[in-house]
Amino acid sequence: MEQQSLSAVEDGFRQNRDVILALGNETRQAILITLLRQSQGPGMRVGEIERHTHLSRPAVSHQLKVLKEAGIVDVHREGTRNYYRLNAIERLQALRNLVDSILSQCE
Repeated sequence: MEQQSLSAVEDGFRQNRDVILALGNETRQAILITLLRQSQGPGMRVGEIERHTHLSRPAVSHQLKVLKEAGIVDVHREGTRNYYRLNAIERLQALRNLVDSILSQCE
């Protein structure tokens, strides 16, 4: 592997570390699947996610915080209500670029 390609892969891992860690957790995966199923509308409130995933409210809130910090989920506020929804296109595209870089070196 040439040095420039290797550097690009290393940079890709650094830039995507938080996304990789966020997606690697089964609890966060369950929340993401729930948000995907309910992708229409303004998003989902913590209580709705709690009911669909059978997780406790503190667990859902903590995992949503991790997903939000990774840039996978965002929050939309309406008055005192918070609605969570997927907003992952940019971050997942960057992850796809990393995977493509690795694959190109495997061929």
